[in-house]
Amino acid sequence: MAYRTFFSFHYQRDIWRVNIVRNSNIIDGAAAAGWHDASLWEEVKRQGDAAIKRLIDKGLERTSVTVVCIGAQTASRKYVGYEIEQSAARGNALLGVRIHHLRDQYGNSDTAGAIPALLTSFRAPVINFTTADDLGRQIERMVTGRG
Repeated sequence: MAYRTFFSFHYQRDIWRVNIVRNSNIIDGAAAAGWHDASLWEEVKRQGDAAIKRLIDKGLERTSVTVVCIGAQTASRKYVGYEIEQSAARGNALLGVRIHHLRDQYGNSDTAGAIPALLTSFRAPVINFTTADDLGRQIERMVTGRG
């Protein structure tokens, strides 16, 4: 089963890797569930923190899963904690997915990054992305409580 999923990630550094995960067939409404348009993000950044948080809140609407794609700098991203806190408050299943080993558009992998502290606090599982099927099974177990 596919679930509406919010993706938390470092846009500039990891969008190529995130698209590998996001475009897997187990994700429903991925583009609609979060903001992935760089121009939209840049416009909202100029409007300040409150506008960014509203955009995040809007992206979380009608989602049941939040996947934090963990790259080299994800844990230090300013809004990752807010995204995790709001996801947990809404009852979303939380999952950390390591993506540093995936190749970018230039064929390069990246260094492993720290796991965001709030993922650990909420006892969210953290996996390495291997295949869409593995990710789908992990999400299914989390959402249905069978794992």
